[in-house]
Amino acid sequence: MGLEFTRRRVLATGAVVAGTAALTGPLPSAASAADRSTAGSRPTVVLVHGGFADASCWNGVIERLQHAGYPTMAPANPLRSLPTDAAYLAAVLQSISGPIVLVGHSYGGAVITNAAAGVANVKALVYIAAFVPDKGEQLGVLIDKYPGSIIQAGTRPVPYPGPDGTTGTDLYLADDSFRAAFAADLPVATTRLMQATQRPFSAACFTDVTTAAAWRSTPSWGLVADADKAIPPALQRFFYQRAGAHRVVEAPGSSHVAMMSHPGITARLVEDAAG
Repeated sequence: MGLEFTRRRVLATGAVVAGTAALTGPLPSAASAADRSTAGSRPTVVLVHGGFADASCWNGVIERLQHAGYPTMAPANPLRSLPTDAAYLAAVLQSISGPIVLVGHSYGGAVITNAAAGVANVKALVYIAAFVPDKGEQLGVLIDKYPGSIIQAGTRPVPYPGPDGTTGTDLYLADDSFRAAFAADLPVATTRLMQATQRPFSAACFTDVTTAAAWRSTPSWGLVADADKAIPPALQRFFYQRAGAHRVVEAPGSSHVAMMSHPGITARLVEDAAG
């Protein structure tokens, strides 16, 4: 009898433990569901790179945004012409449901300025050391508005045949200019790799005319790379002030690729815009 009582007691204790586990077990799942619900309510962040770069330049920013629960996408910018690149990005944006925070670096700023016009679910524009042109403006003219850029002097033109039989010109950053003009605050080994794998962009991008200015109707944010040798910091400040940016932050000592050398500052600005 004592043995049977003990056995029953053990079974009862096990049932209590199992019941307790049943009560406490779903709590992590409920928290996960809440997390998923919160993540689902967050905007998709679309990050657009500029010339001489590819989407991997956003890796440090993407890692931080994904950790914070933001859906992210960094499409490849064709770098063929401003009209071509803007139309391509507009098609990408139209494939995304829900609100979008659209981020552009350098030439990518001009692309998002044109592409986001009329796209209702783009709720914020974030410019990272970027061009922010107005309708009718050309980047090749804007770059000379303030002194300090060495980017055009460091480019190497390479002709290429177009599909229609015409000849275009691709721009590469020469070996001795890449680090100084583009990424002076990154490790030398990193800039050597970036230089070797750079994506050239068409010289037409400097002469193409901006046809729309999304920042006139969509709120904007801006980051100034204050040691930039590609787009002068004074020009960046001019752009952001003209656009009436809600917030402007500075990345101290940053080269042109602020999203690589200061991914934390960049990600926090994006989150601010998303909020």
